[in-house]
Amino acid sequence: MTRRRWIADEVSGNRAALTGDHADHLVRVLRARVGQEFDIANGTVVRRGRIVSIADARVEFELGEEVAAASPANVTLLLGIFKFDRMEWAIEKCTELGVARIVPVIARRTDAHLAAASAKRADRWRRLALQASEQSRRAAPPEIAAAVKLKETTGLPGALRIVLAESENQTPLRDALTSAEGEILLAVGPEGGWAEDEVQLFQTAGWMSASLGPTILRAETAAIAATAIVISELT
Repeated sequence: MTRRRWIADEVSGNRAALTGDHADHLVRVLRARVGQEFDIANGTVVRRGRIVSIADARVEFELGEEVAAASPANVTLLLGIFKFDRMEWAIEKCTELGVARIVPVIARRTDAHLAAASAKRADRWRRLALQASEQSRRAAPPEIAAAVKLKETTGLPGALRIVLAESENQTPLRDALTSAEGEILLAVGPEGGWAEDEVQLFQTAGWMSASLGPTILRAETAAIAATAIVISELT
């Protein structure tokens, strides 16, 4: 049977711990007991862990042998901010698919109230990414950056930088990945897509435009589909 994986809140030598709500979920929902074994990740390494003590909001493990773990794909997803419930779905699923980093982007078509509230949502996005990482057996959650304005992202370095654009009708995303090496930056717009001047800003900064096909997808669908294509080309 596959052991459930947890990403430790504390690690010291051959001991690790889950704390707070993280520990409470293991104890109250999953009814963990001393002696049970789980896979425990610390961000770089996964080891077999045996519960040695359970206290209020704290579960401690003794760590044993190392367990094989896949590395996240070297993909950064720039995600135009859109309705939070749908954006959370995209963050969760793109985490499961294996992105290394997610950068929420305030775009021209991001609603003003969503842009203003985005800073307060960052902790929730990180919790969702942590839960999705444990469910999908990652060794560490993706980095969830603070929300930034678009002009602060177009100069980010990457071996291959791709922006999904509805106006692009020549280059399918899969074709844009034929020379993929090193870090890939993938930019997906908010509801309504990137504005024309934003696409031009990307192109001026040296980004390649690509398409997911002739149909118009919801923002969360586009993010998940594009991430799946990129990850599949890298593995």
